[in-house]
Amino acid sequence: MQVILMEKIRYLGNVGDRVEVKGGYGRNYLLPTGKAVFASPDNIARFEQQRADIEKTAADALAKAQARATALEGVTVSLAHKAGEGGRLFGSVTTREIAQALTAAGHAVDRHELNLPEGAIRTLGSFPLDVNLHADLTVQVTVEVTAE
Repeated sequence: MQVILMEKIRYLGNVGDRVEVKGGYGRNYLLPTGKAVFASPDNIARFEQQRADIEKTAADALAKAQARATALEGVTVSLAHKAGEGGRLFGSVTTREIAQALTAAGHAVDRHELNLPEGAIRTLGSFPLDVNLHADLTVQVTVEVTAE
């Protein structure tokens, strides 16, 4: 299935690129979320007419993400959890808890923007994690997990 991207998508392409994607990915994700449109002759002509507006919107989104990145740069958030012997947690620290802690600290972050490279945190300590603010922009914050 060939589609025209309406916004930059990591590992796929930039705004306005015509790319070939699998049918399910296009029908179930790209098209319903408005991230792409079918690459029909009518849609290609309509996109070329609106290209400047779409690229301006994409540039504005990147500028907003850069502003958020400067605010998040070097942020450390602490979470207290019940822990057993050897620093092992009862349960785990997930992206939802980290997002809530960052939002409470004044940095609005969605849990889907967080990337835990090794999965959920299950031990005490300090862990770096990536915050994907834009397809081109990733910021690293530190999560410190302490015992209650």
